[in-house]
Amino acid sequence: MTNWNVILGIAKTHLVTKMKSTATATLGVTFGIGAYITMVSFMTGLNTMLDDLVLNQTPHIHLYNEIRPSETQPISRYQDFENALNFVHSIKPKQNQEKIHNALPILNYLKKHPNVKGATPQLRAQIFYLSGSIELGGNLVGVDILEEARLSNMEDNIVQGSARALKSSNNGILLGSGLAKKMSLDIGDRVQVSTVSGDIFPLKIVGVYQSGIAEIDNVQSFANLNTVQRILGESANYVTDINIKLLDILKSEPMARSLEKQFNIKAVDINEANAQFETGTSVRNLITYAVSITLLIVAGFGIYNILNMLIYEKMKDIAILKATGFSGKDVQYIFMAQAMIIGLAGGILGLVIGFGLSHLIDNTPFETDALPTINTYPVNYNINSYLIGISFALLSTFIAGYLPSNKAKKIDPVKIIRGT
Repeated sequence: MTNWNVILGIAKTHLVTKMKSTATATLGVTFGIGAYITMVSFMTGLNTMLDDLVLNQTPHIHLYNEIRPSETQPISRYQDFENALNFVHSIKPKQNQEKIHNALPILNYLKKHPNVKGATPQLRAQIFYLSGSIELGGNLVGVDILEEARLSNMEDNIVQGSARALKSSNNGILLGSGLAKKMSLDIGDRVQVSTVSGDIFPLKIVGVYQSGIAEIDNVQSFANLNTVQRILGESANYVTDINIKLLDILKSEPMARSLEKQFNIKAVDINEANAQFETGTSVRNLITYAVSITLLIVAGFGIYNILNMLIYEKMKDIAILKATGFSGKDVQYIFMAQAMIIGLAGGILGLVIGFGLSHLIDNTPFETDALPTINTYPVNYNINSYLIGISFALLSTFIAGYLPSNKAKKIDPVKIIRGT
């Protein structure tokens, strides 16, 4: 019967007496796991930041009235032309309003839906920004600013002023940071906006908005919904877009199709709107985990080589143990115990070092004008990464210890003692 106290005692003695080899093997595990934790924490944190930068500004479902040519053209309605060869050129959509019909009843319906966290109306207007001799084309988006701030990270992107300041101003505007820079404008200044019909309205800048995406910041600004309705001369029920945030984002695609049929309106879910971005995210994640797994495999080979040499150095000890009555399995257990002790100690130390380096990166200043809300490098402290790290440390040392120890249990002590 195996005496585990004796086995562990001998394993501990071997590790202590050969401290240099033990330290080398332990550090091999430590740096392999530490490098894995550091890299995967930083890379997944970076991917999460990039995802949030785009996805937090994207509704889970976007409703709007799409203007397009009728699928059934007038010529196809006449039976006389069924067998004829018809050529129709330059098909144009019929004149339709961009507004969503029955927008207010749709909003009330959505707010009562069990999977809807919130639904906000928007009114998008094509305008010109005027300041002195500068004239820039762009968009003015009418929003319920406090509701937008509640459902997204919009408040974080207001680098000057606040959402509440816009809410309390009937003629206020959150000017895009790119526009503010090009026109040399700041909070308290006034900017004129001109509609496509030529009407001009002065608005007071109550804040500056910066999304971090230049294509948006150079053309887009925000005002209260009723302000934009007044600029366009439209009624209080004039809405061109409805943005929906869901409690369960996985249901966005089927719900979008359902709303499209129910209200005869165009519905775009978040996956459809960000298909190319999702592909980029998948590729980045694939690269991250491929490099991480490579690090672990390389560390595993290093651990195996070190433990193999450690057991080779203990050949005379193996012969003495067998000569004094220890079985081959007892010898294997001794060296397996050594391997697991090295794996556990090195793995825990690797997690500590990985966490320390991740914390250091997390507190390293990272300032850029393009991302005003980011102050330090992004790091993701995902507990799963740490569980994977310690699991791999134990698994790799188990395999690295098992292979040479299995060979050691078959050694003939007589040959070793004789030196043959």
